[in-house]
Amino acid sequence: MDAFDLFRKLGAGAKFDFKRFGRDADRFKGVRSEQKDGSGLLSGIDFFGTGLNHVQPVKWTEEEAEKNEESEDGATGKRKRQDEAKTVKKTKKKKEDALSDTEVACGGQQGEGILWTSSADRKSKGLQKMGRDKDKTSMKRLKQLHQEKVNRVRALHRINVHGCDVPDPVSTFSELQSEYGLNPRVLQNLSSAGLTTPTPIQMQAIPLMMHGRELLACAPTGSGKTLAFCLPLLTHLKQPANLGFRALIISPTRELASQTHRELVRLSEGVGFRVHILDKASIAAKKYGPNSNKKYDILVSTPNRLVFLLKQDPPALNLSSVEWLVVDESDKLFEDGRGGFRDQLAAVFQACSGPRVRRALYSATCVPDVEQWCRLNLDNLVSVNIGHRNAAVETVKQELLFVGTENGKLLAMRDIIKKGFLPPMLVFVQSIERARELFHELVYEGINVDVIHADRTQQQRDNVISSFRSGDIWVLICTALLARGIDFKGVNLVLNYDFPTGALEYIHRIGRTGRAGHTGRAVTFFTEDDKPLLRSIANVIKQAGCPVPDFMLGFKKIHSKVKRQLQKKPPKRSTISTTPHFLLKKGGGGAAGKGEKRIKSADGPNVEKNKGVDGQKKGKKKKADGQMKGKKKRADGQMKGKKKAENLQTTRKDATVQGTRIKKKERPNKQAA
Repeated sequence: MDAFDLFRKLGAGAKFDFKRFGRDADRFKGVRSEQKDGSGLLSGIDFFGTGLNHVQPVKWTEEEAEKNEESEDGATGKRKRQDEAKTVKKTKKKKEDALSDTEVACGGQQGEGILWTSSADRKSKGLQKMGRDKDKTSMKRLKQLHQEKVNRVRALHRINVHGCDVPDPVSTFSELQSEYGLNPRVLQNLSSAGLTTPTPIQMQAIPLMMHGRELLACAPTGSGKTLAFCLPLLTHLKQPANLGFRALIISPTRELASQTHRELVRLSEGVGFRVHILDKASIAAKKYGPNSNKKYDILVSTPNRLVFLLKQDPPALNLSSVEWLVVDESDKLFEDGRGGFRDQLAAVFQACSGPRVRRALYSATCVPDVEQWCRLNLDNLVSVNIGHRNAAVETVKQELLFVGTENGKLLAMRDIIKKGFLPPMLVFVQSIERARELFHELVYEGINVDVIHADRTQQQRDNVISSFRSGDIWVLICTALLARGIDFKGVNLVLNYDFPTGALEYIHRIGRTGRAGHTGRAVTFFTEDDKPLLRSIANVIKQAGCPVPDFMLGFKKIHSKVKRQLQKKPPKRSTISTTPHFLLKKGGGGAAGKGEKRIKSADGPNVEKNKGVDGQKKGKKKKADGQMKGKKKRADGQMKGKKKAENLQTTRKDATVQGTRIKKKERPNKQAA
């Protein structure tokens, strides 16, 4: 089969619609072949330029063409009616396009035939449209590749984001200067502090706050949450202004607030921001009252002191110009009851009544109450989680040590000291009384030990923390006061002397070590009485990759009500004491003086020592007895004074009566004289 036969077979059945395109046929003097079956319709086309025509074309007139069309209508009437219905619906513009797209030409000599060519003109006209489509597809592809890169970065750093229109994470601090206008002096302060690359929470939380998005961030302990909200605040405020407080940071403890204040002062050095912390309410009322000059920018405070100033009449503090409200350790501040600050936090939220206020909540652990509140009250919320939520730090080696009874804890503690440990060490107990008791037992162990709790004055607490940071104190006994947010550099060992009341408290306790990528160790003592809470702690330890016995994971789950009761009221434990009872009865168990005194330890340096538990009890009894005796003496003195006054009054009355009698007797004698 030659090429001509092939083209003839391919073109068989093709015909020209004279009825629809009659004008074009007249214009190009269309011709048809004699073959009525249409098989030789393309035979007049000179495909190879030879100039030979295999079929002699016959000219058709308009009448013959119309008759031919009418004859063909019977066979293809249905299809033609459909085509006509479609053509009626089309607009004139589409008709013109269809006409221009169909190219009819004469091949060979003039008037010898109608030829159908390819739609090259239509393709050439559509090049621009195709180019636009290619640009669109290329842009989509670039966006897709960029999103895949961002997803790889987030997966590498275990960043989980929930929200819409989330900005891309940053990989260096220099990007903050180029993209968000971070002050170069702040960037210089970062480099001088040794901070070169952002942590995962900083990579995602800083761009979100730079865009003014409200945020709920949950990241492990020691991951750099303080810096994650300090940098956006300094960038957003730009420069100092005498408009009052424009940023407010709330912390649950005074120690954490002072730590945040110190970080802000270090970062804003050379920029001129006025960063303040609430110390004494009386001084703060004069300093920040309505008659002040408003020369301050950022305030760091605890909720109780802040609410005290807000409840004064008139309020001693104006927060209407606050643009950023940051809640650090939000899960603790949202707790209800005696140990929580939910009511105080609500009062602070109401005081920040500015239209431009935005809120950001940070914590190492997240509870459902906080997340639900944020979804209902925050606008366009974005939540950021680093790693697994409510998980312990993986850089800490965690151990569970069974000690039998309460007396076994002290033996295990002394065994750790005897074997040797690398200071500094934090020891957590569940109450203030137990902290004092343990301190009294460890005073004579030959180590520098001290205690910190809420009953000590603020000056004493600040001195203890500074001594612990400088290395003068090796072992610090504390309560849950220091379990939140305090950053101690290089704590090597955390000892849970008393079992924590829940998994969240355990995570915060052991989070004092293994910070900023360093390794640490955490040892937790447990007895038979701690069995109900053992399963939840064992799950946290296993999730962090540390070995846990299988039998601990098989314990039954305790009811949620029982868990809440144990969190509010920890189990009662026996006193920490090795002094015999008969000595305690005789009064030889502790010092008899008041307050706290300083004694020399076995190694020589002076460290602050607390008096014995028994001495404290005796001192309290003596004080109470003295108060009772003083009250009795006062009452006796008052009674004696009243009696003396009554006697004086009676004697005065008698004297006046006798005087009047004498005067009456003298008068008649004078008259007689």
